[in-house]
Amino acid sequence: MNDGGYRMLREIVLDTETTGLDAKNGDRLIEIGCVEIVNRIPTGVEYHAFICPEDKEVHPEAFNVHGLSTEFLRDKPLFPAIVDELLAFIGDAPLVIHNASFDIGFINMELGRVGRPLIPRDRLVDTLEIARRKHPAGPNTLDALCRRYGVDNSKRTKHGALMDSLLLAGVYVELLGERQTTLELAASGQRTVMRSTTKVAAVGRPVPLPSRLTDEDLAAHQSFVEGLGEKAIWKRLASVPAN
Repeated sequence: MNDGGYRMLREIVLDTETTGLDAKNGDRLIEIGCVEIVNRIPTGVEYHAFICPEDKEVHPEAFNVHGLSTEFLRDKPLFPAIVDELLAFIGDAPLVIHNASFDIGFINMELGRVGRPLIPRDRLVDTLEIARRKHPAGPNTLDALCRRYGVDNSKRTKHGALMDSLLLAGVYVELLGERQTTLELAASGQRTVMRSTTKVAAVGRPVPLPSRLTDEDLAAHQSFVEGLGEKAIWKRLASVPAN
């Protein structure tokens, strides 16, 4: 991805919730949440869906984790109804997932059911593996990493795919040692100014804007300068050639 000469790295931070722990023995995907980040900064673009697990019941232990009941999911769309939208959203971007083998196992199981190509391992960025290398003594759960890096998870009372993706986006940048761009709100009268600490090189216009000064304006200014005397600073500036 390239924008105006700058390389734009698009990644998708992703999380899922399921009916249980074992995709190979019939457990199903019931929620997926995705957050788009570009150059490690969340763009605000998100994807979220609840998915009906057909005739599969939500395991009680899974319900205790995410709070999604079988009854709640009954009227939600089946995976075939959301697969095109999901694949269009993630595109060919790398997928950032905590404990990626678990989530991708369920996603690939659902893709296989509808005859779609599976997502290869080389597209995955596993933040659990990164955390284990960086903090071998652990703990390296998402909650523990939020506490370690000061990522606010106070609203996380249950696991939720979109909420966990948002939290993981913050943790991911910290794990890589690339603190997220800080946005400061500075009040200036009635105006609110948003400043970013990221420095971006200025890009000139391909065609300069036309001057707003008319010939009459220029003549009036020249007449004014002539009346200021020989030591006027305007005359010294006028003698400096333009770059």
